[in-house]
Amino acid sequence: MSQSQRPLEVACPQCRKKVEWREDNPYRPFCSERCRLIDLGAWADGSHRIAGEPAMDETEIDEMILRAERGFQDEP
Repeated sequence: MSQSQRPLEVACPQCRKKVEWREDNPYRPFCSERCRLIDLGAWADGSHRIAGEPAMDETEIDEMILRAERGFQDEP
């Protein structure tokens, strides 16, 4: 990057503070480790989630596998 070009500035996803998008920022796109950890905690507790169909739980997956295995065993 030349001296005349300024790095891209983005808003921290957590606190909205302006942050320079640079390779030497270990918390990018966040402004700090604190904001990064707050965001990680929100994903961990389910506050942040990606919209879509709910995921199957383990018991549903086990039942589906058992049904499939039984179906394969019934064939000659």
